[in-house]
Amino acid sequence: MSNVLVVAELDQDGNLRKSTLSAITLARKAEGALGGGFDVLVLGANTAAAAQELTTFGAGRVLVCEDASLAHYVAEHFAPTVAEVGKGYKLVVATATTFGKDLMPRVAARLDAAYAGDCADVAAEGGKLVYKRPMFAGNAYGYCELSTAIQVATARQSEFAAAEPSGSTSPIEKVAKAAPSGGAARVEYVSLDAVTSERPQLTEANVVVAGGRALKEKFFEVIEPLADALGAAVGASRAAVDAGYAPGDYQVGQTGKIVAPSLYIAIGISGAIQHIAGMKGSKVIVAINKDPEAPIFQLADYGLVADLFTAVPELVSALRARG
Repeated sequence: MSNVLVVAELDQDGNLRKSTLSAITLARKAEGALGGGFDVLVLGANTAAAAQELTTFGAGRVLVCEDASLAHYVAEHFAPTVAEVGKGYKLVVATATTFGKDLMPRVAARLDAAYAGDCADVAAEGGKLVYKRPMFAGNAYGYCELSTAIQVATARQSEFAAAEPSGSTSPIEKVAKAAPSGGAARVEYVSLDAVTSERPQLTEANVVVAGGRALKEKFFEVIEPLADALGAAVGASRAAVDAGYAPGDYQVGQTGKIVAPSLYIAIGISGAIQHIAGMKGSKVIVAINKDPEAPIFQLADYGLVADLFTAVPELVSALRARG
């Protein structure tokens, strides 16, 4: 019998988000202390493709709750079902995306369960789970144990590698939706006002090109050609967002999105600790800044001290010449 339940995250079209694979990695690591395996719960109005994809990751079962009322994510509608299904497990996990951070505390409250959010690691010690959590913008780590019968946790995507298919095939089972009650029953989805782009999603992109306040009004004029050449997502520092040069949806950092691409290019970003907290898990970091003392160079694998308004167009030209 499985002792860990992973809550999958789908996009608006019912496709599985890559972020779910980090929660599966946490679940696999937790098995050592809890015994058994893990199941995956999928909720939505169009779950077939995502459920089928999830059958390849070694879950004991892929549990599917499909209902028209779950077409769009609303925490008050998702939480009752997750909590009801979660009663049969020792640990319920999701990834610490906007979805997971919004949903899982509500699930924990319904289960009267202790909650460890934004975990960077989990290990078994003495038959118990010990959660590692970042503190002070990632400059220190704290460790905690949860003492409730059911535990709830979220995985920081940049710290848990995406799970790979196991080669086995999991059975798919349907579960009933638990209806919300009280005030929650009156909450309804109205609309989603989101930044739309043909580029990869920032939190799931393999390459991210991010710009800072130094770009000023030429933010997109400089950043987009390089992002186009690399097939990259576009990110921004908080300073660039606060100055109005980039939308808030692009913000990377402690108060923005946490990313861990294979390649992160920081252009005109000084390297404040709040920004570093959101991208330091990147595999390769490249920094372009005219200030040789910029803190970003202490973290970068490759650094170029140069005027970004000259260096970036030259880099784009070189990339285009290579085809």
